[in-house]
Amino acid sequence: MMGKNFAAIDIGSNSTNLLIADPNGTTVHRVVTTTRLGKDLGKTGSLSAESIERTLQCLGEYQSLISKNDVTQVRTVATAACRKAKNTGDFFSAAQKILGAEPELISGQTEGALSFSGATGAFAEKTPTLVVDIGGASTELMVGTEGLEFSVSLPFGAVTVTESELHRDPPRPEELTNAISMVSDAVDDVAHNCPRIRAVDRVIGVAGTIVTVGAVEIGQRVFDPGALHALRLGRDAVEDVFRTLATEALADRVHNPGLPRDRADIIVGGCCVLVAILRRLQISEIVVSQHNLLDGLISEMRKNFS
Repeated sequence: MMGKNFAAIDIGSNSTNLLIADPNGTTVHRVVTTTRLGKDLGKTGSLSAESIERTLQCLGEYQSLISKNDVTQVRTVATAACRKAKNTGDFFSAAQKILGAEPELISGQTEGALSFSGATGAFAEKTPTLVVDIGGASTELMVGTEGLEFSVSLPFGAVTVTESELHRDPPRPEELTNAISMVSDAVDDVAHNCPRIRAVDRVIGVAGTIVTVGAVEIGQRVFDPGALHALRLGRDAVEDVFRTLATEALADRVHNPGLPRDRADIIVGGCCVLVAILRRLQISEIVVSQHNLLDGLISEMRKNFS
């Protein structure tokens, strides 16, 4: 195999993320940038000019980093916000001028397959697994053992739940209850139609909400992905973090160790999604994975290139 690197970009509803890996799959750079592309999408149906500009600026920075790292292949994908927006084509045209290629708009099914591959590939044991990926505008639930058997995309994420249900600071109890109930109803439907979702030996959680809950639980003052990967979070611990964050005003919440300031305003919405899933599926423990959709993309590129 040539001694060249691979790069993957994930344009999400809340953040735009980059992974550069070497030919062996070892991480060279992993960067997470909050861009809020999906901000106010539920109200307007379109990506705002400000959100597009933030994301394009981020893509420009990523393209600069890619050009300095001997990258032979790049794959850029876009997810829920771009699936929903009326003006995704305009955004993609602008992104193409920066990246040299138009982003791929992937389906929820493809997103699930890539997330499952990335999350489970970081663990040696192959056992029936549920992967939970809470994004900004959607949540993917994925089940499989050797590979993905099925996935379901729920139209709820940290940003969308916050914007649609949590209007006070701090949120009122009834707002939290409504948010959790909304997600719970959707999870009930999934469990009814796909009972296999309850018949797993392990639950792995990926992406910002779950990683942040883990960081807050252990009081991580300086972000250390190595200390968070494979961290086991009991449901009681998740509930404790949720109660703490949900009852604090934003001005106080930002001081919790482990909580990035640019996620503090949407973390309660993300927690509502996580708590609903854990309660409805009676999950006692979730394992944090720092590996995600980006790792799935890199894995595919490495296989196709070899």
